[in-house]
Formats: sequence, C-alpha cells, structure tokens
Amino acid sequence: MTELLASTTALMDRAGVAQGGLAHAESGMHFLRFEAPSPLQAAVYHPLLCLVLQGAKQVNAGAHSLTVNSGQSLIVSHALPIVSRITNATHDTPYMALVFPLDPDLLRGLANAVPLAQGVRNHDPFSIRLCPTDPVMEETLTRYLDQCAGDETRQLLAPITRQEIHARLLLGPHADVLQKLLWQETTASRIFQATREIQSDLSRRLVVRELADRVGMSNSTFFEHFKAVTGTSPLQYQKDLRLLNARDALHRTSTKVSEIAFRMGYESSAQFSREYARKFGLSPRQDRAALAVK
Repeated sequence: MTELLASTTALMDRAGVAQGGLAHAESGMHFLRFEAPSPLQAAVYHPLLCLVLQGAKQVNAGAHSLTVNSGQSLIVSHALPIVSRITNATHDTPYMALVFPLDPDLLRGLANAVPLAQGVRNHDPFSIRLCPTDPVMEETLTRYLDQCAGDETRQLLAPITRQEIHARLLLGPHADVLQKLLWQETTASRIFQATREIQSDLSRRLVVRELADRVGMSNSTFFEHFKAVTGTSPLQYQKDLRLLNARDALHRTSTKVSEIAFRMGYESSAQFSREYARKFGLSPRQDRAALAVK
C-alpha cells in the first residue's frame, strides 16, 4: 500500500494534522494517524469501508472482537456501537487508516446489475467483515483521492470513481456481507430496517415484540438474528446508541446533563449518570470536565 499510504500521509501533512483524525471535505473520507497505542474509545460506526494502511487496531462489537492489521480492510454494513483501541503504533511507524463512508442507496442501485455472490444465504451473519485489502481497491481509492484534489476532476471524475468504489465492493471479497444487506428478503436487510428504526428516535421506549412485528419476524427469531447481525441485543443496542449520542452532545454543547438525559429517553438523571459511568468510566459531569482540561 505504498502509494496509498504516501498519498494519505501527504494529505494529512498538508492539513497540519500530525496526530488524530482528519475529516476530508473534498473526498468525504476520514483519515487517522496515531503515534502510540490508544485507550479504549467508543463510537458509532455507520456503513463504511476502513483500510488500515499501517499499524493495527482492535475492534469490539458486543461479544465479537477483531484485530485489523496493516494491509487489511474492514467493512461495516449496519450502524454499530463499537469500542476500539489502536494496538500497534509508534512515532516512526504510526497507525494510519482511511475510512470511506458507504452509501446504501448507491449500493442498492447497483446491486441489480451484480450477480448474487455465492454464500450470501449461509455466511456468518455478523455485519462486520475483515479481509485482505484488494490491490485494485487500493488503486481505485488512490485515483479517487487524486481526482478530489482538483476542482474540475472533483466535479467530473470523482463522482464516477466513487460509484466505481461501491461497485467494486459488490464484486470483491466483501460482496456477500453487502449483498445480504441489499436483498430485501434476507434477514440482514430486515435487521438493517430495524436498526434504522431504532436510530430514528432514540428517546422512544423500545418494545422488541412490536419492532419484530414491523419487520415481519417472530419475537424469538428477531432477537436471535438481531444479536447475530449486530453482536448485541435490541435493548442493549439502543442503550449503547443513547449513551454514545449523549456523550457527543456533552462534548459538543453546553446543554445541561439533565436535559441531555431526557432527550435520550432517560426518565431520571441518576439512572443516566449510573449507566454513563458504567460505559465510559466517568460520570457525565466528570467526562465533560476532563474534556475541558484537554
């Protein structure tokens, strides 16, 4: 991945980001560089392609744990609460990665032209897939970055290459996990529908039986497949999303803790603070204060 790593490093150097994350507006991609292993960090991963260009990272979703090494790529097909940490990074060889957000509607529009991948119906249903990075995908992403650097190529060529990246995902080693998501009759597509509904209103009380009915599954079957696809139960999934969204609001705004708790569907600030501290190791107020010190 020499060329793609060099392009990513040069881009972050030009942006003046020696360490941390860079949201690259021109390409819509996100770039990461860290010079030391990190503590555990919690975040919501939306459908994405992640290439680890250097170093290694551990990713945990529910009971599932994956280590993504240099030269490997990760696909996430559903929005998932993730706990991760960088495990291999030094000053001379920092952890480097790029994240390419996926557009499910674009994938769906391309899917009808793609033959159904073998194993779609019987493969491991978990919605994260790890595999060696396809050299053709490396070249396509490098070309996409180059096109995003100029105004004319960004307007004329980059959209075509962005579509090509999505198409190659449907043809490459990640095809089965994505095609399961896109075929309407598959379990994965129904669970995707359920996760979208949970995300649409996190303050709403979740009744698993009613959600199962809406996606056309029995209560027990829905619970079993939801956990298989997301790595967690529906109620825990909602709780994790609530806490991650609450943490984001705490860090980005000065809104009162009690108001954030209410917006996230908690009936008491005390319950919210207990669950927040259990998840992140600090109370909401302590976490906000710690961020202010940094």
